[in-house]
Amino acid sequence: MHIASLLDPSRIASDLAAGSKKRTLEQMAELLSRGLDSESSPEVFSSLSGRERLGSTAIGHGVAIPHGRVAGLQQAIGAFGRYPAGLDFDAADEEPVRLVFALLVPAESTTEHLQLLAGLAEIFSRPDLRARLLKAASPEELYQILLDQAP
Repeated sequence: MHIASLLDPSRIASDLAAGSKKRTLEQMAELLSRGLDSESSPEVFSSLSGRERLGSTAIGHGVAIPHGRVAGLQQAIGAFGRYPAGLDFDAADEEPVRLVFALLVPAESTTEHLQLLAGLAEIFSRPDLRARLLKAASPEELYQILLDQAP
């Protein structure tokens, strides 16, 4: 998996703020819905929040990877948001989440879904990458940093 196959510059936000996990998932659903049909955002939010109710998607070190499945989606897509102030995401390490990569896959993509999650977890486990993402000056710089990554 190469992260470039999931991302589009329009689905990256550099300075988001949210007072709750729910608001974060709404913002990520809005980003993921860019380029999809205009009524997809509520369905995307429902998928992300349904998965989050099963347990936190925070993976530690200030990173969360909320994910979900949507019927009719042709291929996996991702969105990236940076939350400079951090937010409580019920992470096991209790660190506030500052980096959120949301993943959406077609409803029938079980194996691909797991492979993508594993690849993303590997990418975001790198302290040097997390530091560069936190210091990036713009969405364009975030996009370029993410494009340069491979698991």
